[in-house]
Amino acid sequence: MSRATHCPYCALQCAMFVEAAPGQAPAARPAPFPTNRGGLCRKGWTSAELLASPQRLTAPLLRTRRGDFTEVDWDTALDHVAQRLTALRERHGPDAVAVFGSGGLTNEKSYLLGKFARVALGTSQIDYNGRFCMSSAAAAGNRAFGLDRGLPFPLPDLAGAEVVLLAGANPAETMPPMMRHLAAPRLIVVDPRRTATAEQALKNGGMHLAPRPGTDLALALGLLHAVRAQGLVDTEYVAARTTGFEDAWRHAAAWWPEQTEQVTGVPAEHIRAAARALAAASGAYVLTGRGTEQHAKGTDTVSAWINLALALGLPGREGSGYGCITGQGNGQGGREHGQKADQLPGYRRIDDPAARAHVAGVWGVDPATLPGPGRSAFELLDALGGPGGPRALLVFGSNPVVSAPDAQRVRNRLAGLDLLVTADFVLSETAALGDVVLPVAQWAEEEGTMTNLEGRLLRRRALLAPPPGVRTDLEVISGLARRLGQPAERFPADPARVLAELGAASAGGAADYSGVSLERLEAGEEVFWPVPDAHATTPRLFLDSFAHPDGRARFAPVGHRPPAEAVDAEYPLLATTGRVMGHYQSGAQTRRIRELAGAQPEAFVEVHPDTGARSGLAEGALARVVSRRGAALARVRLTEHARPDTVFLPFHFAGEQAANNLTNPALDPTSRMPEFKVSAVRLEPAGPPDAPGAAAEPARAAPPHG
Repeated sequence: MSRATHCPYCALQCAMFVEAAPGQAPAARPAPFPTNRGGLCRKGWTSAELLASPQRLTAPLLRTRRGDFTEVDWDTALDHVAQRLTALRERHGPDAVAVFGSGGLTNEKSYLLGKFARVALGTSQIDYNGRFCMSSAAAAGNRAFGLDRGLPFPLPDLAGAEVVLLAGANPAETMPPMMRHLAAPRLIVVDPRRTATAEQALKNGGMHLAPRPGTDLALALGLLHAVRAQGLVDTEYVAARTTGFEDAWRHAAAWWPEQTEQVTGVPAEHIRAAARALAAASGAYVLTGRGTEQHAKGTDTVSAWINLALALGLPGREGSGYGCITGQGNGQGGREHGQKADQLPGYRRIDDPAARAHVAGVWGVDPATLPGPGRSAFELLDALGGPGGPRALLVFGSNPVVSAPDAQRVRNRLAGLDLLVTADFVLSETAALGDVVLPVAQWAEEEGTMTNLEGRLLRRRALLAPPPGVRTDLEVISGLARRLGQPAERFPADPARVLAELGAASAGGAADYSGVSLERLEAGEEVFWPVPDAHATTPRLFLDSFAHPDGRARFAPVGHRPPAEAVDAEYPLLATTGRVMGHYQSGAQTRRIRELAGAQPEAFVEVHPDTGARSGLAEGALARVVSRRGAALARVRLTEHARPDTVFLPFHFAGEQAANNLTNPALDPTSRMPEFKVSAVRLEPAGPPDAPGAAAEPARAAPPHG
């Protein structure tokens, strides 16, 4: 049996076939599709292995008084959860219960989870790990264009460009099939590291601009200065399609390239050359990624890159544009339909009376009963178990013990809960701390839809039956809702019914899915949101006007400011984090796949040889990277291409190897994005070169909560 579906990992959502012959392990192979053009990365090729993993959970787990887990039946598990939730809500109010979702959930699950939180639980305390992914770009996109869609154009458009600037994005490792669209354009890569993408750019006559971590905003201002000083502003476009250029220019006026070089370390002549290359190109794109967004000033930094694109006249033109490279598989759809603390389905604001009335009408409830905005992701995690904070947390498809900043602080907060419930298919590090663990189906065992980085709607198909004893997330949400007193028809477990309701709830909103149907997707139509009727699709946004009432894009007046913490004699280096090709996000999936774990079994830290020598560290040594919050163990990799003031760690590993033991939870004032990308650290030897690293396997159990 071979059926078509899409990869379970990143937002590229490569098409693939999954083959499952009787008595044989399932296997994946690529399928032709516009986004991946018949390619897969090693994660996609090996993705089917996890379906038959011996580490799959197949029965609910309940924490005993002894502190270990015991298997129970579903009725026992769900009854226990519902009784505990009811008691906590009665004693402390509805906000005593919180929900933490995921950008990996299908549209249907994202929608029903948001509805469950606000209707069945009545809580405002819901957010999701996508807050750590794209929230800064979303805030900046809404500010500039009046609408946020990662790429407001189809990915294949990039292949026709002459120049593409990638700010804080490394698709050669994070989503390799995307590079098929970037083979022809000249690339300008902005990244403190000499990444695989930067290497590709240099090999093909492009540029690598390597700013000091935390100075991307200054570099974007310097590029805007170079554009204007060299007479390269598209003045007709700026006059006809934008507002606010002069206010934005006042902030860029002081950032002549030599001044920018002093702050960023990027040579002034390279700044001027990059500005000329973008302006002279017959087609050009500016794309941002996590590296430029995951800062306490991430929204303003993305706005500065958008300002550059607007000054060059790129957004809203065929063959040119601005876009954000979404990270998680459903990072786009996951934030459109109600998982985010301040949003209702259709990308509606939860504090908008008209939005509340529309959605409440679809849900059959009084708008006054819907809660208001809740805490953002890290603020929610940091409030757990504290005064006035939630006493219970339900986690669906996320592993915040590894993925959240200041990870030890988050572990401590989870330990202070009265109840932690996780829905997962393996015992992740977060699930291992739980009171109840609910085993749920994987990507190839469920139906649903996803929205990829282009805003393209995709069909997820159930290719295999889940193992006996495993339920879908929709079945879990539906079962809990009924036990909390909700009518069964209000929380259906059938994904087709949920999609139809999602369409009604999103109708008229910015992210309108009302015209989406399984029939259209099954027929192979290219469906991009907004989809206001059964025939609509919107592959390219903003060609006629932007989404603000006057139809114009907005320049944002933004200025550079330093990172949230500075280096000093005790912490003289900057640490930045990111992904590597073989692993995905917190590693809960990929660390369980033999080929991927074998290729990258432990954390590493990239260090310049001079920096390593000053710290007494040779190639292959085990190092302790120490910040003001915690420490991480990592194997030293020396590279001449590293900045002497900067070290890099991947964030896929757990326990003592977790890079997020180091990271700073300082938050962007607009997006509430934590400052993942800049931490002040020092390096210390942690043992002889052959000393083993911390175990990469996740913990199996933990003491009960206090």
